[in-house]
Amino acid sequence: MSKIFYLMGKSASGKDTIYKKIKETMPELKTIVIYTTRPIREGETEGVEYHFVDENKLQEFQKEGKVIELREYNTVHGIWKYFTVNDGQFDVDDNYIAIGTLESYKGMREHLGADKLVPIYIEVEDGVRLERALARERSQKEPKYEELCRRFLADAADFSVDKLKEAGITRRFFNTNVEKCVDEIVLGIREKL
Repeated sequence: MSKIFYLMGKSASGKDTIYKKIKETMPELKTIVIYTTRPIREGETEGVEYHFVDENKLQEFQKEGKVIELREYNTVHGIWKYFTVNDGQFDVDDNYIAIGTLESYKGMREHLGADKLVPIYIEVEDGVRLERALARERSQKEPKYEELCRRFLADAADFSVDKLKEAGITRRFFNTNVEKCVDEIVLGIREKL
């Protein structure tokens, strides 16, 4: 039975870096790319981190009944939406690696079944996360510091101990050393295959 290994963690926990390293180590894992209405950031590529679409495209997917799960965030720059679309990316014979939030994980689990999703929760000490987030934002042509702060504070509620427990997430992978963290995750994935 195919599995979707679902990476989650607060912002600046290293999800994107870990995701890329897992894909390099385990190229047999297919990817699921979610959609967003937020603007593309410097260094991002359409179809890699996200599919960047407008509100009209989202509404088109909704009319076609293809939206699996949808979240929206009232950011300091307006409402940004993130969503997963049943657009032919899924094949019952393949195993996947994906990145998302706790809410998207729960939506995917409800749609596809708990037996298909394997949560991978990445944790980093908050001070380290804040330093990473600030460095990333400084590298942008137009830093969005207010949004960084909003996201950082929202993560405390979105990934609370109670919400993690409610979602059945008990195992945590600590990203204090990215190589070690990736090795532990890859070992965990191989145990589930």
